[in-house]
Amino acid sequence: MTASNSVATHPPAATRRGRRQGTKVRRQRVRAAWLFLVPMLVTLAMVAGWPLLRTFYFSFTDASLADTGGANFIGFENYLGYYQGAWYGLLTDSAWWQSVWNTLFFSVVSVSLETVFGIIVALILNAEFKGRMLVRAAVLIPWAIPTIVSAKMWAWMLNDQFGIINHLLMLLGLIDAPLAWTADADLSMWAVIIVDVWKTIPFVALLVLAALQMLPRDCYEAAEVDGIHPVKVFFRVTLPLITPALLVAVIFRLLDALRVFDVIYVLTSNSTSTMTMSIYARQQLVEFQDVGYGSAASTLLFLIIALATVIYLYLGRRQLGGDE
Repeated sequence: MTASNSVATHPPAATRRGRRQGTKVRRQRVRAAWLFLVPMLVTLAMVAGWPLLRTFYFSFTDASLADTGGANFIGFENYLGYYQGAWYGLLTDSAWWQSVWNTLFFSVVSVSLETVFGIIVALILNAEFKGRMLVRAAVLIPWAIPTIVSAKMWAWMLNDQFGIINHLLMLLGLIDAPLAWTADADLSMWAVIIVDVWKTIPFVALLVLAALQMLPRDCYEAAEVDGIHPVKVFFRVTLPLITPALLVAVIFRLLDALRVFDVIYVLTSNSTSTMTMSIYARQQLVEFQDVGYGSAASTLLFLIIALATVIYLYLGRRQLGGDE
């Protein structure tokens, strides 16, 4: 064996010591990370883990709100059962599937609109103009208002009798008679989407704006020198660079949209045209006092949100810096 082969096979002692020290440092960092994470994980397990497990358990029982302690185990009957030639359970309930469709439609449309308008607002706020700081502060106002307050405010504005929205539309000649925005089955979902988009655009814009301000100026200066059109620069340079921040914003908004409750319940209550999975579960748990059936709906809601999150993270793992 030659000297070069011996060195390649057996690295120098200094190199081996460096590797061991690097491994030791990584282990210390991992131990320190777990030391800080354990209190949070324990608190999360007590605050969220136990109620979640209890919900899973109740979904397999016939528990009622009047007597949760006397619940009997019934297996998967709350989800799907068969009795005397007929199927029954949550998976055969047309109202449940309508709420699933309403939730998915609301989530896809609202998050898509929030993403597009959030990027536009962020690009405007990133530009240099007089009074930019004042405009930035004003844009955050909808996000700062509590959801219940903003929903109630929009409920008054959308009222078909004295709402200002109908009044303005009639002054502009766009409509001939007041519209029942929150009562009409054809308009109520779009009214809810408008309110949600108005409130959450600032959240997306804020994250995108933070990403825009971190971008290097060299690329834009080179594009300006080469005479490249700004639209092409946006799609070729800006959008790929802000994609990680944009994915984070979309993930958080998607999670919020899939479990939406407050804004829809305040505007339309239990209307079947806008009923989401959260509202359906609440109706079963509180109004019908069927804890077992409502827990089954809550469990399916949790599984759907978890599945949607995993799929989205899997599809965007490269942009988020994950492994190939």
